[in-house]
Amino acid sequence: MPKRQPALPSIWLVSDARNDAALERTLRRLPRGSGLIFRHYHLGPVERRQRFARLKRLAHSRGHMVALAGSTAEARRWGAEAAYGPPRSLARGPAMLRLVTAHSMRELTQAKRARADAILLSPVFPTRSHPGQSALGTVKFRLLAARAQVPVIALGGMNARRARQLKAPRWAAIDGLCDKSTRPIPKDS
Repeated sequence: MPKRQPALPSIWLVSDARNDAALERTLRRLPRGSGLIFRHYHLGPVERRQRFARLKRLAHSRGHMVALAGSTAEARRWGAEAAYGPPRSLARGPAMLRLVTAHSMRELTQAKRARADAILLSPVFPTRSHPGQSALGTVKFRLLAARAQVPVIALGGMNARRARQLKAPRWAAIDGLCDKSTRPIPKDS
């Protein structure tokens, strides 16, 4: 009998060099059962693995799921519940939750071939991560999401207010979750 996948979180915090200093505080504020996508491409291999281990411990203590940007084999070795990345990096490897990135219809098709369990579709809105890159916008996002065949996680310029406006049941953010507030982030964002 195949192993049952854990419930897919509604809110995902995506790590980045820009939000590194706020990650612990933000993980504590997220609703229980949220997700962390650990990227930290800016760190060397040893430093990256150490930072991942610290954040994974905190995330798990708060009931959050952890995804590692990398191959499924690497995510499994590091003890992540999911692997995150473009279709080509997740097409092979052991069975585990695959969070695949997509920006177009062509990439949605590639995500399906990569056995995506969920797709991070972006950028929905303009974002500091990719200045000048055109955003999908609400209409194109909805059209693509309707064709995804798996759950879609809205990414790119997202925050709680935009997730409500978009009526996105799942969303992710880098900056949009890391404000200076100490208030908990509402579950129904």
